[in-house]
Amino acid sequence: MNTFLWKVACLLAFVPLTAPACATAGPSGETGNPVVKLVTELGDITLEIYESRARQSAGSFLQYVDGDFYQNAGFYRVVSPENDNGQPIISVIQGGLLTDVEPLSPVPLETTKMTGILHQDGVISLARGAPGSGSGAAFFICIGAQPSLDFGGQRNADGLGFAAFGKVIEGMDIVRKIHGQNADGPSDSPYTEGQMLAKPVRILEAYRQGRSEPLK
Repeated sequence: MNTFLWKVACLLAFVPLTAPACATAGPSGETGNPVVKLVTELGDITLEIYESRARQSAGSFLQYVDGDFYQNAGFYRVVSPENDNGQPIISVIQGGLLTDVEPLSPVPLETTKMTGILHQDGVISLARGAPGSGSGAAFFICIGAQPSLDFGGQRNADGLGFAAFGKVIEGMDIVRKIHGQNADGPSDSPYTEGQMLAKPVRILEAYRQGRSEPLK
C-alpha cells in the first residue's frame, strides 16, 4: 500500500473516551444546497452538500470536486462490526485521494455541535487526525447512525468528533455495495488490518449536478 493511502486511512483512527451526550439537531434540507454526483465503478452516489451549515468542510470538499481532484480517486477502506478494531463499533466507507497528489490545505474542525449535522445513515464527513487536519483529501460515509462520531462521542480521544457536511440522497445501495467488498488488502497499521480494499473502488468522475429541492 502506498504511503499516502496509508496516511489518509489512518485519519479515521479512533481512541475510546468516555464523553458527554452528542448534539441533537440536524439539517432540515434547506433549498440552495449544492448537489454532487460521484460516478464510481459500481454505480453513482449523489450527495446533498450542506454548504451554509458547514462552510469550511463543505467548501473543502467542493474545492476537490471543482478542481477535478477526485478523477481517479476512490473508496479504499471499509469498517464494519466484523472488522472494526476500535470502540464503539462503527460502519463506514472511507474514500478520497489514492495517489501522492499534493492535497489542498486542511480546514478548521467544524464539530457537529457547531453545525447540527449528526452522523446519521448516509451522512458524509471529513476524516482527520488532530483537530484542524481534515480536508476533502479523505472523507467517509456512514452506514447507519454513528453517534460515536459526533461531538462528545466516544470514538475519538479528544471528544470533538468529526466534521459532517452533507448526506447521500441517491445511491445508498452503491454505498452498501462498496461496504460489502472484500477487505483483504494489505495494511501498514494494525488499526486498519482487515479494512483495506485490495482493489479500491474508483471514482471515475465527480461533479456538481445542480441544486437541491426543498423538503416537502
